[in-house]
Amino acid sequence: MTVSPNRINSLASLTGELRALLGDRMSTAAAVRAHHGKDESCHTPHAPDVVVFPQTTEEVAAIVKICASHKSPIIPFGTGTSLEGHVMALHGGVTIALTNMKQIKRVSVPDMDVTVEAGVTRKQLNEHLRDTGLFFPIDPGADASLGGMTATRASGTNAVRYGTMRENVLALRVVLPDGRIVETAHRARKSAAGYDLTRLFVGSEGTLGVITEVTLKLYGIPEAISAAVCPFDGIEGAVDAVILTIQSGIPVARVELMDAESMTALNRYSKLNYPEKPTLLLEFHGTNAGVREQVELFRAIATEHGGGGLTWATSTEDRAKLWQARHDAAYACMAMRPGTRVWPTDVCVPISRLADCIAETKRDLSASFLFAPVFGHVGDGNFHVTFVLDPNDPQEIAEVERLNERLVMRALAMDGTCTGEHGIGSGKMQFLIAEHGEGVAVMRAVKKALDPDNVMNPGKMLKM
Repeated sequence: MTVSPNRINSLASLTGELRALLGDRMSTAAAVRAHHGKDESCHTPHAPDVVVFPQTTEEVAAIVKICASHKSPIIPFGTGTSLEGHVMALHGGVTIALTNMKQIKRVSVPDMDVTVEAGVTRKQLNEHLRDTGLFFPIDPGADASLGGMTATRASGTNAVRYGTMRENVLALRVVLPDGRIVETAHRARKSAAGYDLTRLFVGSEGTLGVITEVTLKLYGIPEAISAAVCPFDGIEGAVDAVILTIQSGIPVARVELMDAESMTALNRYSKLNYPEKPTLLLEFHGTNAGVREQVELFRAIATEHGGGGLTWATSTEDRAKLWQARHDAAYACMAMRPGTRVWPTDVCVPISRLADCIAETKRDLSASFLFAPVFGHVGDGNFHVTFVLDPNDPQEIAEVERLNERLVMRALAMDGTCTGEHGIGSGKMQFLIAEHGEGVAVMRAVKKALDPDNVMNPGKMLKM
């Protein structure tokens, strides 16, 4: 493809201004650009023209103003662990890597909240909080940045008890597409003052501004924590047990479904020895007496639905090993077909429709030639089909696209959503329209009002 002289001159001018501002914290090196043009998905990478590494919100604002003056695309980048092509530079431009912004600016133990810069990861935060008696529970698996988790409205294994990022972000500091710096709220736990700007930016996927600081709720570390593994004779019994557990008001902290194929992969990859049957991985939080009560209530439900005996992981080390194995599930699935990649889906349905949705999906998969284990955070109706495929095989790609569309449309027909936690990015834009209809026009109006030149992460979430 021939690059126009105007494009070359504009890029040279943009690069010169950024270098004058940042010095060696700006890079056009091919390896750096390639690293920042891809995520963990199967979507085709697209490298930016420039990668910059600001250290303060004010530097981000200055970078954005330079980019805006050149109408250059701007792509915020956290750790690159997203799964729907969120960070790919589809139109070139400048990737703002927030990895140098790692300050934990304040912790308030009495108020149980914290303010962090966007590049702090969830593991770094919890390590910092270790001696305070508090922790941050949102756990998407990857050690993602808290700015990226906010931008994608992440959740994960603890969401059934503690909610998602939507429920746990109190306030944000955001750089708008014209370089203005906005604080969306103060630290009060509730407010009726004006539009809810915080929720507008939570889940905006970098299309409305660059999140540079996040104020988060914290929680007390439970007195007692117990994790358990419970196999079932069939996947229907496991799902029904989850539904009854939630409907009974048992405050389970984690409840993850793994199908038989997933358990086989976990056993081989993480050197475990659990039954290779549909299985629930659970965790209970509370007082010692409260956890005992939760366990007995769940045990009765599991027995009624064909559950086997519970295998316990009560020590910190055993619990860590169990949940690390769960977080490594995608890698375990890939290891079953060496040289492949995974295409993970994530629909979410009302919990009353969960059993039907999973059963119909499993019937589709049993008729396919693909290896595609099912697992997920079923306590809130969210589950994943992890397609294991050769990304260079057109037949396999076509089959994944076919099955993925059937899965999403099934979830929407059940009053669910096309994505419970991965987000839209560039991979699910057509499904956003199917889900929201005319609501997408309202989203476009908001985008156009804040970003009239469409410089913020263009080609993601909305077609403008």
